[in-house]
Parts: sequence; C-alpha cells; structure tokens
Amino acid sequence: MRHRSNKKVLDRKSDSRRALVRGLVINFILSDKIKTTGIRAKVVRSAAERLVTTAKVNNLTTRRKILSYLNNQTATKKLLEVLGPKYVNHKGGYTRIIKLNQRKGDAAEMVLLQFV
Repeated sequence: MRHRSNKKVLDRKSDSRRALVRGLVINFILSDKIKTTGIRAKVVRSAAERLVTTAKVNNLTTRRKILSYLNNQTATKKLLEVLGPKYVNHKGGYTRIIKLNQRKGDAAEMVLLQFV
C-alpha cells in the first residue's frame, strides 16, 4: 500500500527532482512564463507560489530563506523587489496554467505557466 505518497515523483530520484524543480522555478521567475509539461507545471506552480508568498515581506530573513532554496542572486532579487510587492494585496493564485497542444514526440500535454 502506498500510504502518504502525495508528492509528484516526476520519474526521478529525490536529488534530481529537487534540482529539476529548482531550475524550472528559477527560469519561471526570471522569464515570467515557461512552456513545460502539465505535471511539471503543477509542481513548479506550488513551489513558485510559496516563494512569492514568502517574498511579500522583504527583510534579511526572507532573503536568506529564498536564497537558500533558489541559489540564484538575480532570481532572488527579482522575487523580492518586483514580484513580492506586486502581489502584496493578493492572498494567493499568482500563476495561471494555459493548456497548449500535445508534444509531437511523446504526446505529452504541454502547458504555458505564467504569472497573473
């Protein structure tokens, strides 16, 4: 029985899954939109929304917390100076998923993930 298995595995071990999600989140924050598969977009959306909620308060503690997750100075700076103040009055739902065509090679569902 698979009790308490509620995370998306993405067919990877935990280290490479964390690296994949971190890379996708960094690219998503820097470019404001990203084209990826549906499952990956759902994982990236949850991680990115958590980071935006944390970035609403711009102080040293949140900067260090976000930097420890992202390991990228420019993404952290954009998150704290642009995206955090932009969504101060929103209580959530900072992203939007738009379905696109299927990928030709393996017919995977492609989506466009973007900030609202």
